[in-house]
Amino acid sequence: MIEEIKQAYPIAYIAINEATADSEFSMASDLLTCSLLKTLAGSKPGGRFLELGTGTGLSASWILDGMDDAATLISIDNDDNFLSIARRFLVNDKRLKLEYADGGDWIQRNSKQKFDYIFADTWHGKYLMLDEVIEMLNPGAFYIIDDMLPQANWPEGHAEKATRLIEELDKRTDLVITKQCWATGIVIATKKKV
Repeated sequence: MIEEIKQAYPIAYIAINEATADSEFSMASDLLTCSLLKTLAGSKPGGRFLELGTGTGLSASWILDGMDDAATLISIDNDDNFLSIARRFLVNDKRLKLEYADGGDWIQRNSKQKFDYIFADTWHGKYLMLDEVIEMLNPGAFYIIDDMLPQANWPEGHAEKATRLIEELDKRTDLVITKQCWATGIVIATKKKV
């Protein structure tokens, strides 16, 4: 019951999912995670959203589906092949800006920007440059990561990196954190007001 998606899928999702299956992309966001991303997006009317790691746009389609008309989403990826799938199916959504860029370079260039919601689904903002990305959150903003439970496609040594990341997040005093053993393992944090 709790692992069933009963809500309507975003209009673009099915087409993106089919194109993803035809591509060599193997890191697609879990459907349960996508549903949660949509729900959390609905809590930030007029918000500024950032997705680090667009992939083919599956999770972006769900985030957009939860956003209101005044909200905006910037989504970054360093693989133009996969980003082209997102472009093909999401190009008409004026709330979305897709950027082909290295995550680390983009974060350095845009470190002064502030966001109400960051989904860090790539190395930068998760395993690299964590402090810089947390600094980009407005007070009350969400920081969301997934794939914290062991995955079949993890390379050797990745489990230790995930464990260290969780330990680092647990030590932070600027975030309120919830860790969930659900879907692929999700961490949701909220930035405290200082």
